[in-house]
Amino acid sequence: MPYEWLPASNGTPARLHLWPYRSLPRRGFVGFIAATCALILVPMLSVIGSPVLWGLLPFFILAVGGIWVALSKSYRDAEIVEDLTFHSDTLTLTRHGPKGKRQDWQANPHWVRLTLHPSGGPVPNYLTLKGNGREVELGAFLTEDERLALRPELQKALDALR
Repeated sequence: MPYEWLPASNGTPARLHLWPYRSLPRRGFVGFIAATCALILVPMLSVIGSPVLWGLLPFFILAVGGIWVALSKSYRDAEIVEDLTFHSDTLTLTRHGPKGKRQDWQANPHWVRLTLHPSGGPVPNYLTLKGNGREVELGAFLTEDERLALRPELQKALDALR
């Protein structure tokens, strides 16, 4: 699961830390680019030394460069981290988005309502927290099953604060 509960210890509050699932780690990224280059170069071995190579080379560079740019953008866009901090008198959600964008939300945990919207949201089983006059999403990058699994755990933590 791409979330973890960090328990309270030595004066630090309990915290829920969420992040998007990354199926291709950085080391895998390098390996994928290397394998792509190798697989594209195999058929090009037959045209080494002929003028045809110079006609195919720009397309090879364009293909590998396009994959590189697309995967790099995917990594930048997925640099999302959400931290839900459980203080005795305040519930704080901090979302660190792509490009360093930070969003904060605070509410009194006694009045916070956790809602799972089975449909009608941007994703199935949309999970929201409502309090302090605002409703905020939680873990929109999680899969449908992960949000379903997170809901009872989160409700239990909220009930413990009340």
